[in-house]
Amino acid sequence: MKRTHFLKALTAGSVGAAIFGPDHAKAATPPTPPKKVLMKVGCQSGGTSVENLEFKARHGVFNIDGGSPKIIPGKGWDLEDSLAKRDACEKYGISLDAYHYPLTSAGIDKVAYPNIMLGKSPERDREIEYLQQMIQVAGKTGIKVLNYNTTILPVLRTGKYTDPKRGNAEYSVWNYEEALKRNDPKTVAGDVSIDQIFERITYLLDRILPVAKEYKVKLANHIADPPVPAAYRGVMRWNSPDVFKGIQRFAKLYDSEYHGFNFCIGSIAEGLKDPKNEIYPIIKWVGERNQIFNVHLRNIKGNFNNFQEVYPDNGEMNFAQVVRALRDVGYAGMVMPDHVPHHHDPAASLQAFSFCYGYIKGLLQTVSEEV
Repeated sequence: MKRTHFLKALTAGSVGAAIFGPDHAKAATPPTPPKKVLMKVGCQSGGTSVENLEFKARHGVFNIDGGSPKIIPGKGWDLEDSLAKRDACEKYGISLDAYHYPLTSAGIDKVAYPNIMLGKSPERDREIEYLQQMIQVAGKTGIKVLNYNTTILPVLRTGKYTDPKRGNAEYSVWNYEEALKRNDPKTVAGDVSIDQIFERITYLLDRILPVAKEYKVKLANHIADPPVPAAYRGVMRWNSPDVFKGIQRFAKLYDSEYHGFNFCIGSIAEGLKDPKNEIYPIIKWVGERNQIFNVHLRNIKGNFNNFQEVYPDNGEMNFAQVVRALRDVGYAGMVMPDHVPHHHDPAASLQAFSFCYGYIKGLLQTVSEEV
């Protein structure tokens, strides 16, 4: 090499090393690729009507929980109706990913199959046969997840709070001390301990999990909303008084890829003293066990025993960080709003859901581009 060429090359290498480090002259280090985001925005409201499917597609929601098919009395779900729901979704490019099992959070006096959580045999055995048939219908339809509840009491709230800083939106409120003052009566279930609750849950899952495994349908349980510090109206909820310990106890009942959670961030936060920070170890623990099957992204103001249900951007938790935590454990299902604030405007519910869809989509896009 000629002296002039050698000096130019040496100088260029020296400058590159000085500016970029000693290895830059050899090869530039490629940028770290963003962590892959497998989640997608979803929703469980509105069913599979043309009106609702068009609403979802307009707002970029292409994965849904479609509610549930028609009931055939004495049998279970109508397979033809289920297939029709799937076909209706596909016309809009929407994937029908989940259904709601008829084990709801409405309370023991309103749920379709009460004897399961009342622990009454042989009545509960017949109800479980219907649920087994429903899993078969879900599997034949291509449904991936069945969301369900194992509660005796309904969702518990004590009132409303109107927020003048958010256009007089109404937030649902739970205050445990105020609830005790109401002195509400016990339910038909009477006194039920946490061990009795778990016995009834186990009795159910022993009989439906094998069917879920056969038809490859995941069973996603939603924790009781809200957690409580002691038996309320005679009933101790399975995720109480320590919500994390309750989640761990339920998770460990079975070593099955079909046994897990409809992971409601808001309901879990309702049982925490410091939701902003305490939510992350729970996401990590459940997520690393691959037991998060669906996510409800709902925020709260307050904490255990005293909270308001608010919009996703004005609560205790930083949802950008929450979505990052879900990303980092490889969660791949739907992230959906469930409860939204109310308002007297007739369109308020759709407005609130639209806001939540855009918010979630923005979060997912943001964390997908991070390095």
